[in-house]
Order: sequence, then structure tokens, then C-alpha cells
Amino acid sequence: MRVRLVLAAAALLTTAVAPLAHAGGADGHHTADRPTGTSVRDGHFTNGLFVDAYGTVADDATVSLSGTYRCLDDSAGPVFVSSTLVQGDRSTGIGGTRAVCDGHLHTWTNSSVVKDPAYRPGAARVEATLMQLSGTGLPLPRFLATEKADVELR
Repeated sequence: MRVRLVLAAAALLTTAVAPLAHAGGADGHHTADRPTGTSVRDGHFTNGLFVDAYGTVADDATVSLSGTYRCLDDSAGPVFVSSTLVQGDRSTGIGGTRAVCDGHLHTWTNSSVVKDPAYRPGAARVEATLMQLSGTGLPLPRFLATEKADVELR
């Protein structure tokens, strides 16, 4: 039950503060100042997040998005990969995946059933965030990396 509460809090916090992270980048630098999908500190790679070029929409309206990430340290609190799918004027959070921060490259997949109206195959945009929850009491988000990518829904 506690894991569900943390995931729900993470989703709410991500939705509320994601525009701030995307506006200035995960580490406070504009994304033009650093390679796409990475977080760079003092010229050294620290964390990275990448979105695959395509996602899927199943017959039952389940949307799946995926990619890869790498993070180095989760000792301050749990780390999650969240994703938002944008198509036309519609924007929906698509799941969240708990990240393993061991310095190795890992895959992530987020899925959610989205109906009324359902997403359609074709061009879309994904905004993904590698976010850590830390602090005492109500955990606060710390953005480790962000990625915006054009994708093709199949």
C-alpha cells in the first residue's frame, strides 16, 4: 500500500512540476546547453534518459512507451521514470517505472489504458522525466534528467 501511495505522490508531483523541469532542464541548464536526454554536471555524465522512436497503441487502447535510462545513485530516495504522451491537443501521463540506479543502462516501459478519446497511430510527442523523491515528511521531486522526443505510435 505504501508503494502505491509513493507512486501516486510521484505522479502528482511530476504533473505539477514537470513544466518547470522541462523549461530549464533537469540540472538548471537549458537543453540547448547539453546533449539531448542527458544530465551533465561539470562536463561529466551523471544521469541519462532516452525515449524510443516509437510507441504502441493496442486494440484495447493500451498505450506503451519505452526507452533507456542510466542513473548513478538512489541513496537519497526512490527514482522513477515518468512519461507524458502528447498528440494533438491531448496530453496524458503514461505510467511510471521504478528505476534501478547502479550506473548501468536499463530499459523502461510505461503503459496505461487511455480511452475517451483514445490515442491513434501516427505522430506524437513524449516528455519523459527521471525523477528522484527525497526528503523527510512529504517527499519532494528532484529532476535528474528529462527528454522530449517525437515518436511514431503504431
